[in-house]
Amino acid sequence: MSVNCIDYDYAEIESYWQAFWAKHQTFRALEDPSKPKYYILDMFPYPSGAGLHVGHPEGYTASDITARYRRACGFNVLHPMGWDAFGLPAEQYALQTGVHPADTTRKNIDAFRRQIQSLGFALDWEREINTTDPSYYRWTQWIFLQLFQKGLAYVDKRPVWWCPALKTVLANEEVIDGRSERGNHPVERRSLSQWVLRITAYADKLLNGLKTLDWPESTKRQQTAWIGRSAGAEVHFSIEGYNANLTVFTTRPDTLFGATYMVLAPEHPILSEIVTAEQRAQVEAYQRQAACKSDLDRTELAKEKTGIFTGAYAVNPINQSKLPIWVADYVLMTYGTGAIMAVPAHDERDHAFAKTFELPILPVIEPQGAANGKENAQLPFTEDGILINSGPYTGLDVATAQSKITANLEHTGNGRHAVHYKLRDWLFSRQRYWGEPFPIVWVDESAYQKVLSLPQSPLHPLLPQQPVTRSEKEGHLRFALPLPCSELPVTLPSMESYQPAGDGRSPLANATEWVDVFLDLDTGSTLSAAEPKPSDGNWVQGHRETHTMPQWAGSCWYHLRYLDPQNDRALVGAAPEKYWGTPDLYIGGAEHAVLHLLYARFWHCFLHEIGVVSTPEPYEHLFHQGIILGEDG
Repeated sequence: MSVNCIDYDYAEIESYWQAFWAKHQTFRALEDPSKPKYYILDMFPYPSGAGLHVGHPEGYTASDITARYRRACGFNVLHPMGWDAFGLPAEQYALQTGVHPADTTRKNIDAFRRQIQSLGFALDWEREINTTDPSYYRWTQWIFLQLFQKGLAYVDKRPVWWCPALKTVLANEEVIDGRSERGNHPVERRSLSQWVLRITAYADKLLNGLKTLDWPESTKRQQTAWIGRSAGAEVHFSIEGYNANLTVFTTRPDTLFGATYMVLAPEHPILSEIVTAEQRAQVEAYQRQAACKSDLDRTELAKEKTGIFTGAYAVNPINQSKLPIWVADYVLMTYGTGAIMAVPAHDERDHAFAKTFELPILPVIEPQGAANGKENAQLPFTEDGILINSGPYTGLDVATAQSKITANLEHTGNGRHAVHYKLRDWLFSRQRYWGEPFPIVWVDESAYQKVLSLPQSPLHPLLPQQPVTRSEKEGHLRFALPLPCSELPVTLPSMESYQPAGDGRSPLANATEWVDVFLDLDTGSTLSAAEPKPSDGNWVQGHRETHTMPQWAGSCWYHLRYLDPQNDRALVGAAPEKYWGTPDLYIGGAEHAVLHLLYARFWHCFLHEIGVVSTPEPYEHLFHQGIILGEDG
């Protein structure tokens, strides 16, 4: 029997069943050891003011079909939904309208929830989470404290985009062609103190873990390339006339005899020391120009090569040849050591640079089987082959030469075998209001020593072996004190203005009553200026961290909170974690390959190490739903 679609009154039928499911909590998931479990998870959405777009239900439809099928097969299915709700757009809207980001976010979430529910998906709404809920980000802050205590969180000066006209730090996506998206003002690179997470300590674990995952190969390749493990040698070049060395990392120590010049990144700290008086003005002008370019612009292979000679020379440790030292923006301070030995006969970028500035090009590798000494390979020749023009190593194959030259460098103290990664430590702070506050109070050295002298203080066991410090403008050193769990969550203060402080700090710097606090060292509790202080003198004065965490923080571990969303004693209980485990199927966009997916793996691996979870990986099976294209295809 066929049914005409006109006979299906979707408005009446859909609304009836949606009301029925809501009333009876049809899709609520409870632990049931008598059934096999199936945990299916969608990447949770950011609740923008525009509401759902067509890409959301594309993925949610796939997960809904799978969840209903598994339920029909007798599985106990967990299919939850929540909101990745901190971030830049809500704060930008607050700057424009004066509406508090919490109000905007709440309104947007209500709209998203209503739209998703109208589509009739089989979701367990009793487990709904929201990253901006203090009961949720309390545990985000707790995870940060564990990272801090283990020495995996530190403060370092890092280059950021600074807009002098707007007096604020800008995210990469707010900068277009060297100008601010808002106001079209020129921007520049500045070094500011930032919180950084030591994700590089997990580089090998993140690489090896990929081998166990049922993920699209393209996504695994992206993460492998992003981590970028390279084995090679660190080589020390002395600088003529200076008691200093330049250390470079190269994967091709076999080409050392072909190095004809050196290149430093414009941000390299040694530049100001070695540049000659005649070249200083040109080098400093070049540094200012480079500060306005993104890393992508600087490393684009097809772009015109630019650079300035510093006037200084390095000495090649393998043959004592003098190499002119240049500064060029195609070398990045954030990769390797910020310095390279340039071998233009065997590297495309070096070759283009040498051609532009008429620098020597000396071949030292020829193809296997070529007539020795003919040097007839088309340059740059980047393949393996046989060494030529390389002193006692001439005639050796590349692999043998690499081993012997590295051994020679180690024997003479001019280098060593080394492994480097493209992966950089994770810049983890934002100069924003709408994000998770750091559970950190900054104090002076005498206050820090006071905590060290009180082992009974709840702050004492939270301290890392190596103190985390930062230098204030006046040159005074400040020390980071972590707050105990009893003080979590550290909530955001209510503010009338969300304008940045103007000196690189977030808008929170203007909330002086919130920022300036006293710490009771016997309890770890924070006290305002008006509250009485302990009579025994066991208290110190400090100020809260005014940076906030990035939006990625809340999405690193949300898959765990769905398992036990009401738990106020732990981020997830042992029983639900053991029963539900990690998602059996995770659905989301491929654009998150080297951001969310890599960060979540890092946090989950860490939580596994400290015994919070029982598995080393968060998402065993990943599926990308693809992108819906516009009408023009």
